[in-house]
Amino acid sequence: MNISKHEQRVLHVLAQGGAIHFERMTNGKVRDVSCFTRDGHVLADCSLKLFDRLKKRRLIKSVNGRPYRATWLGIRSVNPQYNNR
Repeated sequence: MNISKHEQRVLHVLAQGGAIHFERMTNGKVRDVSCFTRDGHVLADCSLKLFDRLKKRRLIKSVNGRPYRATWLGIRSVNPQYNNR
């Protein structure tokens, strides 16, 4: 599966324990997303367009309204990097 550099970066953060927090509008659609690392830092590369692509490909998933996490497929799709850069 072809995954862009920005998608790789977000999936690496999610695979290491990060999460994508989101805000919804009154009609239920996602309005704003923020990607947090496991240390609590915000990843600036995560946009709503990137979020939609990852969700459409089923690489991320939310369960019971909790923050989005990487799925098994998302973790397997990330190219391994020794130093995580």
